[in-house]
Amino acid sequence: MPRLITRSSDIHAAGCFTLEDIPRGTVVLEYTGERITKDEGDRRYEGRSFTYLFGVGNGDIVIDGHSMAMFINHSCKPNCEIEEIDQRIFVKTLRNLKAGEELTYDYWLYDGDDEAPCSCGARTCRGSMYSPKEMKRMQRLAAKAAKKVALEQRKAARQAQLAHRAQSARSAVRSSAG
Repeated sequence: MPRLITRSSDIHAAGCFTLEDIPRGTVVLEYTGERITKDEGDRRYEGRSFTYLFGVGNGDIVIDGHSMAMFINHSCKPNCEIEEIDQRIFVKTLRNLKAGEELTYDYWLYDGDDEAPCSCGARTCRGSMYSPKEMKRMQRLAAKAAKKVALEQRKAARQAQLAHRAQSARSAVRSSAG
């Protein structure tokens, strides 16, 4: 395995950096840690702004990262990719890396309720660590929720308008009776 170091990162907090040149196609790390259910992972990290969970297979099982691989940050223009072999997660270089480069891969987050803003700085940055498919799903849900709120607001405004008319009518009846 190549020599790596964890240190401060411009992308996010700490990152994983090379200490030597690494050729394209090299497996640099394995993402290791306790394997737990997705639900257990959600419970463990409830209310936290970060996780080190990595989905395996169909995502029902996640790895709660406890190795150097957990410090590899997201980038929309990554220099590494993930390869899953027999339910094991390996990080492999996409191109030749120079000593001192930060290792990155595209997280392609696939589920979530929280924002996951990207700070990779790539010209092609999509602004989120979510996959494009997940971003579309979340946008559809947000649009649906906004439509529901707008409908409820129109309904409340209509009810207020009707109540105002009824009050005006009662006042007019009192005035003509007096």
